[in-house]
Amino acid sequence: MPNKGKKEKASKSGGSSKQATKESTDGPTEDTKIKVHGALHPPSQVVKLRHFANGPSIMRKEKRHSSTFNVSDNRELVKLPLLKDCPTGERESLFIQKLQQCCVMFDFIVDPLSDLKYKEIKRASLNELVDFVTHNKGVVTEAIYPEAIRMFSYNTFRTLPPPSNPNGAEFDPEEDEPSLEASWPHLQIVYEFFLRFLESPDFQPSMAKKHIDQRFTLQLLELFDSEDPRERDFLKTILHRIYGKFLGLRAFIRKYINNIFYRFIYETERHNGVAELLEILGSIINGFALPLKEEHKCFLIKVLMPLHKVKSLGMYHPQLAYCVVQFLEKDPTLTEPVLMALLRFWPKVHSPKEVMFLNELEEILDVIEPSEFVKVIEPLFKQLAKCVSSPHFQVAERALYYWNNEYIMSLISDNANAILPVMFASLYKNSKNHWNKTIHGLIYNALKLFMEMNQKLFDDCTQKYKAERQMEKEKLKERENAWMKIHDLARKNPDHDKIVHLSDDDLPGNSLRDMDTTEDNINMDNILSAKGVSKTAPIATNKIESRKFVRRKSEIPHDSRTVKALQDYQPPEEFLPTSTDTDVATSS
Repeated sequence: MPNKGKKEKASKSGGSSKQATKESTDGPTEDTKIKVHGALHPPSQVVKLRHFANGPSIMRKEKRHSSTFNVSDNRELVKLPLLKDCPTGERESLFIQKLQQCCVMFDFIVDPLSDLKYKEIKRASLNELVDFVTHNKGVVTEAIYPEAIRMFSYNTFRTLPPPSNPNGAEFDPEEDEPSLEASWPHLQIVYEFFLRFLESPDFQPSMAKKHIDQRFTLQLLELFDSEDPRERDFLKTILHRIYGKFLGLRAFIRKYINNIFYRFIYETERHNGVAELLEILGSIINGFALPLKEEHKCFLIKVLMPLHKVKSLGMYHPQLAYCVVQFLEKDPTLTEPVLMALLRFWPKVHSPKEVMFLNELEEILDVIEPSEFVKVIEPLFKQLAKCVSSPHFQVAERALYYWNNEYIMSLISDNANAILPVMFASLYKNSKNHWNKTIHGLIYNALKLFMEMNQKLFDDCTQKYKAERQMEKEKLKERENAWMKIHDLARKNPDHDKIVHLSDDDLPGNSLRDMDTTEDNINMDNILSAKGVSKTAPIATNKIESRKFVRRKSEIPHDSRTVKALQDYQPPEEFLPTSTDTDVATSS
């Protein structure tokens, strides 16, 4: 029984209402990777949330936080005969009766232990409908369409609750617990039935389009703001199926997703389903026909790129980066405006977000054309020079790992004359001054590679840098000498002692003595010697892909019921690749 876990606790609390979070599934719960045309989608949030199982668990007071359903007045269901035992001629009528029976709504919030017998009858009927549609042919007839879609609408379309933390920080899957839907024991099977209904070989879009229209799709898209990651996992599968089967709804779906993103970027900055919507868009973008329409280019520049500036970028950044790279693989001429937009939104004081930008930038550089790379060399490497000089070691380290990427190194080698003068000062200065020893080794690695590319250019940059440093010192010395003269004239004033008493510590000139002059004495033998480089950072020829840059967080207890619900949840199978992908590939 779905409510079995609540019975004991209700007896202790005097029958108080609690949220049912336990569910029963038969299959294994393995993390699934979504593969589309050979490319892997980033993991969705429901997969990340399973890491709750790694931490300690305690019993917490559950939150009353679930959707509001219109509970039916007459909830006394009668158990109907099984479909497999029914004569063939009466199956359609019995099928419709069971669909109508499943439209009865029960209370899972105020009194979750009420109507347990009738809740079990509905659950058994829903499971029977799923099995019947999955394993039988010729069951989806014209009379079934309105009843099946009506049953789905009754059970899923509802008013979502307000956010559980409207004024706090964004949801963090590593520390925060999601608000799970109390009616999930029934809702999950409803979603499973509708997914099997859409995937049935008997399903005819021409018959279903009378009922699956813009209004239906709009209500479906509104549900993506649900806080339950299991529900959003089903929703993205169903929406992708609808996008692939109903050509007339494709433009409407894209337009409404745009509106959701606009509202998220410029108004609320809060929406739970951004990652799932971007995951669907990644598959849609992969199927865009060439050349790209102006509508799609506008979507990239005016919708996808501004998504980088939202403070909760970490919740959906892998999916966003995937979409951006898909666009650049389709049309390399978009590289320059995309990179300039990325640099425009580059974070100034948020180091974890800066690491995300560096990850995405490397993915873009992996697919960039050499002709497009030349156009962005100066602004790109000015930003990388700032990252190398960052006091946050993860930012500097992530930027210096670019020199371990073979393709990026080939681009740098072909354009060393333009890149080295931009990067040299930052590399030369931080090779001694940076506080982190690992950064020293990585900088020696980068300097060694630049020396091997063009020794003469490296020497010229060294001499130019030293000359500039010498000029800076001379200017500073002249400035301090001028202040010393003013100071001496002031001391000769007879009223000087009456006005102020100066100690030796007040004298200017200390800044010149304190200036770090050791950076001009970098030992080039250390750069050239393999021993000097290998101590801290061996030269790697392959891209370091396995290294992850994440915040270390304290381990806190979690609600055991939430952990169990997420562990037991079995997502639908790989959903984006379908038999209709050929149709999606020709979408316009």
